[in-house]
Amino acid sequence: MASLFHWLTVDHVWLMIGFLGQALFASRFIIQWFRSEMVGRSVIPLSFWYCSLSGGVVLLAYALYKMDPVFITGQATGLVVYTRNLILIFREKRDAHPELGIGERG
Repeated sequence: MASLFHWLTVDHVWLMIGFLGQALFASRFIIQWFRSEMVGRSVIPLSFWYCSLSGGVVLLAYALYKMDPVFITGQATGLVVYTRNLILIFREKRDAHPELGIGERG
């Protein structure tokens, strides 16, 4: 047990955070593949965008810790795209179902 605490440095914690972000980000492809196989055509489910966004946030945090400008730029740009896609999806749902009162302004 003592060796675990000796290994558990700030750098190693950030390394684990980086791998967690990568796992979240990579899981989006598995989710997309399974959903497409289920329906028999290529689709991008909502969970794909959530995995993209959450993985991107974690990877951006890791990139900031590493102070890697290339990695930071790539992840920050991706977050804009993932967020915009979620906005477009929810806007489309709101417009398709106005009776649900989604997004109504008073």
